Amino acid sequence: MLREALTRLETSKRVRVRKQSSLYETAPVGVSEQPWFLNLVVEVDTDLLPLQLLDLALTVERGLGRVRTQRWGPRTIDIDILLYADLAMTTPRLVIPHPEMTRRRFVLEPLVEIGPDVRLPGGQRVASFLDGVRDQAIRKVTSS
Repeated sequence: MLREALTRLETSKRVRVRKQSSLYETAPVGVSEQPWFLNLVVEVDTDLLPLQLLDLALTVERGLGRVRTQRWGPRTIDIDILLYADLAMTTPRLVIPHPEMTRRRFVLEPLVEIGPDVRLPGGQRVASFLDGVRDQAIRKVTSS
């Protein structure tokens, strides 16, 4: 499903994957009575504006059978925009940087893997948040 999501993003001709993290298996957050999730992080080049990129991501999710029924519940695919260059924005549809990213090891670990020096728009290194989430369960499944 993850591979197909990336293929569909690139097939749009508006997104090109530059870097891809290893694949991680992670314990669910929020609703714990469900299987572990698979996660990865990619860095992309795009000519799309943030809300256009969100629309493309949502189209890919729907095309892969995503139906939003329960927050943090089981799902076929979930594509999030974590960062967009050095932009900080808040709209009713999209918040960048992603508001939960610094509290989620399943986001931070693969993000730091592909970008050890990545910084939030305010300048703080993303890696600096890892110590606060070491207790969250995560396993590397494959290497990038």
